[in-house]
Amino acid sequence: MPSFRALQRANQRKTIALLFGLALLIWLISFAAMTYFGGQGIGIIPIAVAISLISVWGSYYASDKLVVKMTGAKVIEESDNPKLFNLVREVCIASGAPMPKVAIVIDPAPNAFATGRDPEHALIAFTTGILEVMERDELQGVVAHEMAHVLNRDTLVSAVAATSAGAIALMSDFLMRTLWFGGRRDRSNSNPILILLSLVVILLAPIAALLIRSAISRKRESLADATAVEFTRNPTGLRKALEVLARDSTVVAAKSTAVAHIWIESPLDGKAVSQLFATHPPIQERIATLRRLEAGGF
Repeated sequence: MPSFRALQRANQRKTIALLFGLALLIWLISFAAMTYFGGQGIGIIPIAVAISLISVWGSYYASDKLVVKMTGAKVIEESDNPKLFNLVREVCIASGAPMPKVAIVIDPAPNAFATGRDPEHALIAFTTGILEVMERDELQGVVAHEMAHVLNRDTLVSAVAATSAGAIALMSDFLMRTLWFGGRRDRSNSNPILILLSLVVILLAPIAALLIRSAISRKRESLADATAVEFTRNPTGLRKALEVLARDSTVVAAKSTAVAHIWIESPLDGKAVSQLFATHPPIQERIATLRRLEAGGF
């Protein structure tokens, strides 16, 4: 039987491996650019990286404000919902985290999310739907899952993955436009097989980057589930919460791709062409993992 610590270590190792994969992909597309375009290709690399850094990291530092605006969440005070604040404070004490801001999203679909660049700037939001349908131990599991995202610095991990994937996509787009408008080196003395492989890399790198970014998101969700069990020592609560979400077919109104990955249950994964592009593991798979933790005494 797995333990939550073993699951945490496994997901952390896989995240590191996937981030290394993104770095390798950047190297591959850089090499392909130089091979196919020569000196014209190398100048595109810093431009693409700079654009990605500015766009993604600007969003990272203002992540709590941006997500609140995009989801329609309203920050509340303790007097507005003392029971919810007490529940969040319990998990903070168990995890050693500072108290985050608490927000409510007026939406009948049960869901929740966490955001913020670090524990000192964290925010946890709950839909009105999740507060209505879940019992205390279930909601405690949800709070622990979201606090796990905060303490595992998942906003930071997502920003690194988004920067890398964005740079790859921009590099590929720039290179394809250069190719379309006739920019190319003199390839009379070049290896035709290497040239062909370079073109394939340029074409497929954005898809590969998206696949890796999605896989990183799934591993961070699994890590958050395992870390939540560490905080509460009660896999049953989170397992029951996920079962409630699995039975409910309603979807939150804020379901754009920009914020789909932050919810405890993604509103878009059911519409994914392939599970390979999903940001969350299948909810039944997560439930099965928590059941194994229950059976093994975690």
